[in-house]
Amino acid sequence: MDRIAELFARCHRENRAALIIYSCCGYPAPGADETAFETAIAAGADIIELGVPFSDPMADGPVICTASQRALANGTKFRDVLALAGRLRQRHPETGIIVFSYMNVLYNFGLERLCTELAAIGVDGILAVDLPLEERDELLTLCRKNQLHLIPLVAPETPDERAEKIVAPATGFVYCVSRNGVTGESATLPPELTTRLEKLRRVSPVPVAVGFGISTPQTAHEIARVADGIIAGSAFVRSLTEPEQSRTLVAALATAAHR
Repeated sequence: MDRIAELFARCHRENRAALIIYSCCGYPAPGADETAFETAIAAGADIIELGVPFSDPMADGPVICTASQRALANGTKFRDVLALAGRLRQRHPETGIIVFSYMNVLYNFGLERLCTELAAIGVDGILAVDLPLEERDELLTLCRKNQLHLIPLVAPETPDERAEKIVAPATGFVYCVSRNGVTGESATLPPELTTRLEKLRRVSPVPVAVGFGISTPQTAHEIARVADGIIAGSAFVRSLTEPEQSRTLVAALATAAHR
């Protein structure tokens, strides 16, 4: 069984949702990003998403956009992300590691070289935010060749037939976007989310995790009761201005992930 499958299986046995934490590499400063991921893992994160800073993060809200701009200003390169992934993998053999990026960065690096290097490092998969269904075959083929998961995203307004095509070849997990718009914190979740999530889980061959808008233990617990995983990004990134806050936040989310 691969690492991601084992993580979700363990969470299922423990009657909880997997906790997935996103942060932007290079933020708030070189070296401090590594501390942030270490904090998340120590506080209960099962999977970490290493956000690759990008100049035009169109799916992201103001918190992550600002973090991405700061990381670029700090001189963060894609090679720095790979090096960070390697160090984290050496210290945390059981933690899931996903590289979260836009396709411009991945194409610029070279898809074949990318998949080969990620596999050698021990990264579990890639989440390419702006990769459409019609253009995914090249990267999907390379991911399969290198035993990497290509994590698909399904948006709120994705038609059922298209959603089924998106998730059909999925491995790892499916990222269900909770609401329309960009990433960011939210006090409430859409009332139709539960129905949409149940429908998606019926057709998905792998676990389904929910992201966008999860910022409090209350919303996390609400999602954990109906999803296989909960994803928190903006709230964690915002908390990094105060390290104790980030540790407390992740610990609270980990507790809320129990059903």
